[in-house]
Amino acid sequence: MGVSTAVPEPGIARVTVDVPPVNALPVRVWYELAEAVTAAGADQRVRCVVLDAAGRGFNAGVDIKELRRDPGHTALLGANRGCAAAFVAVHSCQVPVVAAVHGHCLGGGVGLAGTADAIVASQDAYFGLPELDRGALGAATHLARLVPQQLMRTLYYTSRSVTAEELFRHGSVWAVVPRAELAAAALALAREIAAKDGTLLRLAKEAINGIDPVDVRRGYRYEQGFTFEAQLSGVASRVRGTFGGPVERP
Repeated sequence: MGVSTAVPEPGIARVTVDVPPVNALPVRVWYELAEAVTAAGADQRVRCVVLDAAGRGFNAGVDIKELRRDPGHTALLGANRGCAAAFVAVHSCQVPVVAAVHGHCLGGGVGLAGTADAIVASQDAYFGLPELDRGALGAATHLARLVPQQLMRTLYYTSRSVTAEELFRHGSVWAVVPRAELAAAALALAREIAAKDGTLLRLAKEAINGIDPVDVRRGYRYEQGFTFEAQLSGVASRVRGTFGGPVERP
């Protein structure tokens, strides 16, 4: 259980998250993920990273049970910083990152996919921020990289989700394929990217990050301040106490 790294073929690193049953990540694993992606990008033999997950879905966000077990704020602060570290690691990875998304991609999953350079998704994939239903805020910064502004706001306020096919029509998902073909499709795109010169790819990644219209680091950390305010006011715990169901599409 946790994060593993493999090299499916020369020039490509595959970072896989596996935290049963739904890939809701505890604080420790957010940091493990950040370290794995950073290390893969720092390896001069790697020219592209594929980020995927095992199990029922790509990512269900923060482990709510871990937050509930903590009578103070240590777990929340850890989750805030761990998520920020993982998102920054994907965005700042020295080489392009392809997210291979299946099933649910919720909360922190949107943060990961929204900072990736490209997304390949299976037909059963869906993306959403159910934060308001779980006593939290955050990752609107990343959802705004996937959908237009008004749609982002509507999805955020309603906690509704959007399918991979819908994101494909918006241009934020590169390809939508049957679940059984997801790994191969993500690897094929990574292979095409990895065929380029490694030095030029690293320069291109840094250059493109430099022209981002929104500073994703600052934007997400700003959002997190309101998450902590909700916790201190008591509203976060009150709302979080009503959450306990399975990960399902609204």
